[in-house]
Order: sequence, then structure tokens, then C-alpha cells
Amino acid sequence: MTKRILRLPSVKSRTGLSRSTIYLRISQGIFPKPIALGGRTVGWIEDEIDHWLNEAVDQRERLETRKNGGGK
Repeated sequence: MTKRILRLPSVKSRTGLSRSTIYLRISQGIFPKPIALGGRTVGWIEDEIDHWLNEAVDQRERLETRKNGGGK
């Protein structure tokens, strides 16, 4: 299975998050950690970013369901 690596501009574009927010969430343990690509270059595994995005959507849907009384 081939893994695709995303650089920071792609991660920012996909998530809508700023650089500082991405690194803050990494330090909080709530965003995928980058992998070292050599020197000072890092990237993120595309599947991990996609999973994070899917989890964010799922969480929003769970909250909306509870808010609208669907979770009772």
C-alpha cells in the first residue's frame, strides 16, 4: 500500500487550520504528528489527515444529534 505524504501547505488547505493551530493541536495530542523527511522537512501521512477530518465530521454529527434530542 502506497502512502502519500502531504506537506504543510496541503495540510493547511485540507483542514482550514493555520500553521500555529496545527502545531498547537499536535502538542495537545489531538492532531496527527508529522514525520521527518530529512533535514528540517516534515510531512503528514495523507490517510492520517483524512482520518482526523472524518473524526471531526463524525464528532460534529454526534453533537448535533444530541443537541436536537436524537440521542435520548
